Amino acid sequence: MIHLKFTGKLLSALALAATLLSPAMAADKVYKLKLAESWPPNFPIFGGATKNMAAMAEKMSNGRLKITIDAKNKHKAAFGIFDMVKSGQYDMGHSASYYWKGKDPNTLYFTTMPFGMIAPEQYAWFYHGGGMELMKKVYDKHGLLSFPGGNTGNQMGGWFRKEIKSVDDLKGLKMRIPGFAGEVLAKVGAKPTNIPAGELYTALERNTIDALEWVGPSLDLRMGFHKIAPYYYTGWHEPATELQFLVNKRKFDKLPPDLQEILITAMKTAAYDMYIQSYHESAENWAKMKTEYPNIKVKTFPKEVMDALRKANEALLAERAAADPLAKEVIESQKNYLAKVRKWTDISDRAYLDSLSD
Repeated sequence: MIHLKFTGKLLSALALAATLLSPAMAADKVYKLKLAESWPPNFPIFGGATKNMAAMAEKMSNGRLKITIDAKNKHKAAFGIFDMVKSGQYDMGHSASYYWKGKDPNTLYFTTMPFGMIAPEQYAWFYHGGGMELMKKVYDKHGLLSFPGGNTGNQMGGWFRKEIKSVDDLKGLKMRIPGFAGEVLAKVGAKPTNIPAGELYTALERNTIDALEWVGPSLDLRMGFHKIAPYYYTGWHEPATELQFLVNKRKFDKLPPDLQEILITAMKTAAYDMYIQSYHESAENWAKMKTEYPNIKVKTFPKEVMDALRKANEALLAERAAADPLAKEVIESQKNYLAKVRKWTDISDRAYLDSLSD
């Protein structure tokens, strides 16, 4: 009888101790996430965004949130990030949403759109103009969360072996160009394709493609495209290319609330850091191009070509809006916000820059 009473008291004491200790134990629990990125190992700027995010998340959580990163050489699927995160093979991903437009065409609007918003305008749309809510609506049915993952700023129009003088020069042109811009070029007669970053130089060198767009001086110079294609065109197709952090929603929901907030903050901060780094690197490399590679011929597409591209873009947007109510909602949101915000851009940044011109 004494033995039973002692045992009962011991069990009660252990239960009380477990109750008192559980918050501290939970606070010390380490949560581990795996992230797959579309980029090669140690890829500059893009790969830096993921490493920066992971480091901040671990530091802010006092070591409770650890994120390991697998580059494309590990998972072997540069354009498979969407599927791998959706299936739970990976908890997170870093890529660009227009890479998986074949899975859900409404995802591509959240990278950038031809003739659309520049980076500050697009960030304002995301965080204050309804963009995040629309992105959630698109990704919810896939069990995914999507967050802005770093912006390249306005991208250059690409590297071409031959000068583009008319719309006819685009017909039959084999060009690496992803997203909606590829559809626009196809409508005017070009032959767009998408190729992973590590294969771009070889494809251009071996004439598999006639032209390509990648990013801008921040990343283009080190790729060596200027050695093969000397015509470097200014942009129209990606005025604010935003990468995406994808998160498996089931995995996210299992994180404690404080770690959820830490992860969101780390992603948001890393995205901004990538944007300013990309801007800096483009300025540095543009200066090198002008001094070290004077044979690069910087061009702007003729008005005839730009008019044809804009007309094709508007026709394709109208087709998508007519076919899909959600696509229409996103397209109209971006169009209406651009009409509003561009008036401020014109009277602020554009007016300032114009006032300094000779």
